[in-house]
Amino acid sequence: MRYSIFALARGALTKHRHWHPAWRDAAPNGPYDVIIVGGGGHGLATAYYLAKIHGVKKVAVLERGWIGGGNAGRNTTIIRSNYGLDGNTQFYEWSMKLWEGLEQDLNYNAMVSQRGVLNLYHGDAQRDAYARRGNAMRLHGVDAELVDRDAVRSMAPFLNFDAARFPIQGGLLQRRGGTARHDAVVWGYARAASNLGVDIVQNCEVTGFVRSPEGRMIGVETTRGKIMGGKIGMAVAGHSSQVAEMAGLRLPIESHVLQAFVTEALKPLLPGVITFGAGHFYVSQSDKGGLVFGGDIDGYNSYAQRGNLPVVEDVCEGGMALMPMIGRVRMLRSWGGIMDMSMDGSPIIDRSPIDGLYLNAGWCYGGFKATPASGWCFAHLLARDEPHPVAASFRLDRFATGRVIDEKGQGAQPNLH
Repeated sequence: MRYSIFALARGALTKHRHWHPAWRDAAPNGPYDVIIVGGGGHGLATAYYLAKIHGVKKVAVLERGWIGGGNAGRNTTIIRSNYGLDGNTQFYEWSMKLWEGLEQDLNYNAMVSQRGVLNLYHGDAQRDAYARRGNAMRLHGVDAELVDRDAVRSMAPFLNFDAARFPIQGGLLQRRGGTARHDAVVWGYARAASNLGVDIVQNCEVTGFVRSPEGRMIGVETTRGKIMGGKIGMAVAGHSSQVAEMAGLRLPIESHVLQAFVTEALKPLLPGVITFGAGHFYVSQSDKGGLVFGGDIDGYNSYAQRGNLPVVEDVCEGGMALMPMIGRVRMLRSWGGIMDMSMDGSPIIDRSPIDGLYLNAGWCYGGFKATPASGWCFAHLLARDEPHPVAASFRLDRFATGRVIDEKGQGAQPNLH
């Protein structure tokens, strides 16, 4: 502890001149066994698990900007596995288990905080829906508790329990849910992957694909030249449709802005993550004390990382209905991330119709919380050419066959349940 305090003091006094980069800022050095397009959490986790679990170490991660500059740094940091449909339930529970061991695995403080996620309900029908979801979770070994009004009041007495339109009657609680530090997650994966030999290439935007005479994907064109690889994995979040279009693919995805907000710092207030069941509003408190919250996606398609004022108003109205005292708190800033919203609200981890090109897309509201399992399962697919059992339902062709995983409200439609 004394050394840590001394090291911090020395760094502050010397303007951190003794700090070293956490990962190698590599130059392209192909050909690679696997090229991952996208240096966010999903791409970096994929590269890490490829190297660690499958022994595939000739891997490049191509990021058009800088690590942590995309959606990885533009979310509300919530982690949970309270999904109710077969396919999603197993996948997100596997992700939660990976979250629980992530810091030890990466030897990096990702600030994983399992403070609990509480979904409030406001009527009998919603209570029954939450009971069904909770029962489905428990049948898969996932923790879930249906708590009554008094239990909610003991956890969060400051909520508006007696609102005329939306009285709080109880909630569905997952105690193992919580938050993690978004940028620390990508930095931890980047450092761990780099230490295993993965090349992380920043400021390298993919502008096209290279095909063999037989039509197989064998490389990418980038702003830093042509890079060749045996397999190409696409993990570019809200820009999935744009990158896929370069390969001649049209995906069942729409891109929308999702705004998030943070207030001035307050004393410890929220016991964990709380969601408002009568509207799409979710809030937690950061380690700095700010209230971090968000709501619905903006209702138009966009690739711009900015939102519109009607959604700001709608989100703030949800906060006021849930906890009126929030009206006395000053909002410091807001930001927007680009969500690739699939048509059934569930993701895609699958081979594309083009040989050599693999897809990781359609994460909707679930992208950050899925980071570890997404990387684990995408690495499995790339290494073995077969889906991992917990992601076997995330097929691209489910939209043609009708085997959709309709996690109501988790896709491009607002969650008003």
